[in-house]
Amino acid sequence: MQTPQSYRPGYPLQRLFIPLPFVCFILALATDIAFWQTVNLMWQNFSSWLLFAGLVFGAFAIVAAGIDLLRSSTRPLRPPLVGVVGFAVMLLLAFVNSFVHAGDGWTAVVPTGLALSAATFLVILLTLAFSARSNHALNWSTP
Repeated sequence: MQTPQSYRPGYPLQRLFIPLPFVCFILALATDIAFWQTVNLMWQNFSSWLLFAGLVFGAFAIVAAGIDLLRSSTRPLRPPLVGVVGFAVMLLLAFVNSFVHAGDGWTAVVPTGLALSAATFLVILLTLAFSARSNHALNWSTP
């Protein structure tokens, strides 16, 4: 007996975009540390571009999450509230960090930009830890 389509979960679009800001912001911390150690302006530029890319992909993830809320097949697979709040805090910290990195030279990264990048990294770790505990797994098997 076939299961009706409404009972099968669809693939959430947000899962295509959610990992990209995490990667960009973690690499921004790495390039901030590299700038702090070498004082090479190339690393500051890399950090600025990584922050920008992470914010753009974060905006795509928010739009995709809104689309997923409208789709009945993905509503049961919503992320937990702590994951949504953590993602929003991460984007807010990265947005402020992007403005800090818009400055020139040493003061654009050390100490404020580096501290914001580290705080963003800690929020990422907490968000991933709490989101991983949720039971929102895709079930692709047919009954």
